[in-house]
Amino acid sequence: MRPPTPSLYDELCTRRQRGRKALAVLLDPDNLTETSLLHLLRLSQAHPVDYFFVGGSLVLSSHQAALITLLKEHSTVPVLLFPSHSLHLDGPADGILLLSLISGRNPDFLIGQHVVAAPRLRASGLQLLPTGYMLVDSGRPTTASYVSNTAPLPHDKPGIAACTALAGEQLGLKIMYLDGGSGAQNPVSGAMIAAVREAVATPIIVGGGLNSGEKVYAALAAGADVVVVGNHIEAEPEFLAQAAGVVASFKKLAHPQAVAQQLQ
Repeated sequence: MRPPTPSLYDELCTRRQRGRKALAVLLDPDNLTETSLLHLLRLSQAHPVDYFFVGGSLVLSSHQAALITLLKEHSTVPVLLFPSHSLHLDGPADGILLLSLISGRNPDFLIGQHVVAAPRLRASGLQLLPTGYMLVDSGRPTTASYVSNTAPLPHDKPGIAACTALAGEQLGLKIMYLDGGSGAQNPVSGAMIAAVREAVATPIIVGGGLNSGEKVYAALAAGADVVVVGNHIEAEPEFLAQAAGVVASFKKLAHPQAVAQQLQ
């Protein structure tokens, strides 16, 4: 008898309880070729990645399924779909971040797309991770805010983010995802991450604008459980080494200054 598939959500919660931070790489099917993906996979063998997220705000190409197949053939790292539409459910992934855009007021991304996708999701065998997705103002308009037709949370209003996350948790969402969007000019502030961390007990994922070791460190120090790098990795794949190094060095009992010194 085949052993049961480990629960991705339980693993994420266990990491959080033990103070183990995690690194996710967001892969946009529109921006990757087979050659660039294989290069990134070779780098990930030397600089471990905990999760691959696959998707984007638009996904114009039909390469997603092939990209996921390639990932599964060459890596044992869990692959999670990061969908922006009910059409973006193809490929042999392990699970899906079932995103509800709780920062906005567009019903299509709060529940509408989910209704359309529900029968396919039930038949897919994917592990479902209900996630409260919160777009945060990053200093310029993003594809995510344009496509979703929603206004992002104000960058300097951590209280609004905390209440939004708390409402999402009370509604039963199991993960909170704070995101500045692809190519964010500014990352989500430490003050906002800390406010959300204080408000909820769920694991917190943070992405957007994490293009330096210092910014990755700041997000982790503020309370992020998983940091996501994407755009910058596509432009500079070697940044993966620095991001992975910061995450690996960030222990629950480590003195923050000890980690900070490694960035200098």
